[in-house]
Amino acid sequence: MPCIAHLDVDAFYASVEVGRRPELRGLPVIVSGSGPRAVVTTASYEARAFGVGSAMPTSRARRLCPQAVLVPPDFAAYRAASAQVMQLVRGQVDAVEVVGLDEAYLDLDGLVAPRAAMRRLVAQIHARTGLTASVGIGPNRLVAKIASDAEKPRGFVVLSREEACARFAAASPGLVPGVGPKTVARLAAMGIATLAALGDADEEVLCARFGANHGRDLRARGQLRGSATVSAVRIAVSESRERTFDVDVADGSEQEAILRRLAGELCERLARQQRRGRTVAIKVRLGDFTTVTRARTLPTATNEPRVVADVAAALLRAYAPARPVRLLGVRVAAFAGAADAAPAVDQLALPL
Repeated sequence: MPCIAHLDVDAFYASVEVGRRPELRGLPVIVSGSGPRAVVTTASYEARAFGVGSAMPTSRARRLCPQAVLVPPDFAAYRAASAQVMQLVRGQVDAVEVVGLDEAYLDLDGLVAPRAAMRRLVAQIHARTGLTASVGIGPNRLVAKIASDAEKPRGFVVLSREEACARFAAASPGLVPGVGPKTVARLAAMGIATLAALGDADEEVLCARFGANHGRDLRARGQLRGSATVSAVRIAVSESRERTFDVDVADGSEQEAILRRLAGELCERLARQQRRGRTVAIKVRLGDFTTVTRARTLPTATNEPRVVADVAAALLRAYAPARPVRLLGVRVAAFAGAADAAPAVDQLALPL
């Protein structure tokens, strides 16, 4: 039977900051920008005890925990810490799929004593970096992921699929990766409010409501049946840059100038990676939170700043935001060497 582990560094950004500034140890730490529209990147467990969570508006987090120490994010430091952790992981396990700066899936097949190996790895990470990590082990990625989340921080949970189904039977379907809030709401409207209910649901009913593929996938997720494949190479399908403004931007020329700067930053990174893409997209969020995307696919792949900026600006002018803009972003996708992109088309996403 396959043996998959999910390793997740506890409160990663906050833990890196505490390691750099030991005087913060034991204090509620919030890693976040300081602007009026900043959101929490992550928070220490001391801050989480007050209800502070990732992606929460920082203004709300400060109301919940006025005594919290606010630390601006330093992504260069987080990337360096991540590289150190993943080097240790790869030193112990051959097949490692990194899925973020702070987490990875590991294929433990072939190890004589996988649990002991993971305990040694966690201890080694702490000894070398000062960071703690939680581990979940199971027969597939779904079980491993929810197991690693179950007893954070410093969790170490090993479950079979059947044990996981029993342990999390009363949990919301949203516990499972790939089941988002909108799907949870739609399932609840059907009377399916728990993971057990989703696993027991009539597949035909789910397929009629969500479509054949999604319906079958939802029932499989409810039964915690998932992939046991770990890919040592994880390829990003797109790269993007975006910016949220402290004050909504109404002037069209200023919007375009910002978009061009974002395109330049994005293309600089793509050039370093030697990556080129055929699809250029923009993201526009208005002051009322209406969010739209527009995309155009080019005949050839590019990472030229002028080309990407010109396409992004043209898409923005074509959309012509009717109200001041809260956020702007630009994205490049359909990288050369990937699957063929769809035919050229301008797309308007539904409001989120």
